Amino acid sequence: MADNRKDSVMADKRDYYEVLGVSKSATPDEIKKAYRQLAKKYHPDLNPDNKEAEAKFKEANEAYEILSDPEKKEKYDRFGFAGVDPSYGAGQGGGFGGFGGFGDGMEFDLGDIFGSFFGGGFGGGSRSNPNAPRKGSDIQTGVRLTFEEAAKGCKKTVEFQRIEACDECGGSGAAKGTHSQTCPDCNGRGQINVQQRTPFGTINTAKTCPRCNGKGTFNPTPCSRCKGAGRIRRTIKKGISIPAGIDDGQVFTVRGEGNSGVNGGPLGDLRVGVSIKAHEYFERDGYNVWYDMHISFVQAALGDKLRVPTLDGNVEYDLPAGTQPGQVFKLKNRGIQVLNSTRRGDQLVRIIVDVPKSLNTEQKDALLKFNQTMGNKPVQPEEKRGFFGGKKKK
Repeated sequence: MADNRKDSVMADKRDYYEVLGVSKSATPDEIKKAYRQLAKKYHPDLNPDNKEAEAKFKEANEAYEILSDPEKKEKYDRFGFAGVDPSYGAGQGGGFGGFGGFGDGMEFDLGDIFGSFFGGGFGGGSRSNPNAPRKGSDIQTGVRLTFEEAAKGCKKTVEFQRIEACDECGGSGAAKGTHSQTCPDCNGRGQINVQQRTPFGTINTAKTCPRCNGKGTFNPTPCSRCKGAGRIRRTIKKGISIPAGIDDGQVFTVRGEGNSGVNGGPLGDLRVGVSIKAHEYFERDGYNVWYDMHISFVQAALGDKLRVPTLDGNVEYDLPAGTQPGQVFKLKNRGIQVLNSTRRGDQLVRIIVDVPKSLNTEQKDALLKFNQTMGNKPVQPEEKRGFFGGKKKK
């Protein structure tokens, strides 16, 4: 019952201009003057216990609230009560019936209808101002580094192309001595209305103006260099700082070196992809560095003072006697600097014991005597031994 009463009230609502007794072309002052006259006439203090006067007073207040607000007035002028009271359409038969119904020859703009409720164009999104400042887009380039350059950081010059404001016209797009003009097709709005007849009526949709590309202005005499675009593509050589610790395949950003912005917006960024050449000796493992140190059997057995190559040059290391093949020892803080930090990884040194491939008679005899002193069985290199250690028959 309550909903039915509400629908009845909605259906009986009078046009707000009719309520105030003014035309649609009335000025704000005329609307205000008409409201004051009605408010004074029907004010409850001057009409005690007069329900009819009270209703007219409320009706005048409602009409003035809408017509005195430029935004609400515009919506009311375009869509009637549906533009200022979302519940109105629901009380007029459901669906889109509140907007007058389909098929009755009416003309409406779907984008504006949704915009009036959701703050923007069709679908709820807001229309962007084509002349608002916009940040330039990002661009990419690459740089190839040596192992040491990536580990320690360095300065490099990179070459790339980016879009900048045309130096001939200063970014205006207009030839020297001329200036842009308001687009006659869209009257500076940047959008045009396109009508389409459908079985449901004539639908208006807003589209970007093709003449000015949504700017609202155009150049009758475009700049000869940029062809009116206001921007040109230019090859740039730029010195950049490579951060220490960068790894192969990583990308870092150089702020403010991308494409120029639009309408005074800031520049985009330059994104630099890194590739690193393989090193002859070193191998990267995170921020640690591996190095294979080749030593002789005698060095492994007796120990020695080694000179180990590192990223910082050779360093001395006391190799202990009895070092085993494959053993790993660590040089603290001799690795790669951690990205965006002062910490460093370690260098891991793996011992490779080189076994001689050919010996002379004197060297063989010396090894045989050493073998005997170790209590091992005699080695008989002259005779070929069988698979299970026995002498192989000739």
